Amino acid sequence: MDKVVLATGNAGKLREMRQLLADVGFEAVPQSAFGIEPPVEDGESFVDNALVKARHAARGSGLPAIADDSGLEVDALGGAPGVRSARYAGEGSSDEDNNDRLLADLSGVPPERRTARYRCAIVFVADAADPAPLVCEASWEGRIGTERQGSGGFGYDPLFLIAGSSGLTAAGMPDDLKNRVSHRGQALRALVAALSGRASGRT
Repeated sequence: MDKVVLATGNAGKLREMRQLLADVGFEAVPQSAFGIEPPVEDGESFVDNALVKARHAARGSGLPAIADDSGLEVDALGGAPGVRSARYAGEGSSDEDNNDRLLADLSGVPPERRTARYRCAIVFVADAADPAPLVCEASWEGRIGTERQGSGGFGYDPLFLIAGSSGLTAAGMPDDLKNRVSHRGQALRALVAALSGRASGRT
């Protein structure tokens, strides 16, 4: 199996990404195995932050690296929390804190105006100085509920009602189904396809 370092300390992301990568023959090693601390994420976009994390992990491990940056965009909030999704309620905030703030900020907003989407940018760098990183992006449409539902997932999943479903949240989906349809699952599959294409081009 090809070995790559995953530039994330988020347990939920790590679980999803390792499962998806294992299915296509990649051994994913978390950056914590190399004692790598996360860098400051000060990019203005999900792609910017993903590249910062991937190059940092590649530099610290000596391995190719994969990193994603993802978050929630809520239309009624002008696209917030966006790149600040993990710290929406403040630095060091928990998922519960962030969900509480989201519900408070949307208080009184009717269902038809609570449209939202998860976005994900995922990148691969062959090394820290890779001049041509692979970048893939995807989104997952839905809306924000008024109360938490479901016990799976992480982040805003208990509030994220999936478009076209009858009230199902991302936290109520089986992991295998979520990995097929989520923003991260879509972006990661696109990345794997791009990696396969790059390898074919070299032969």
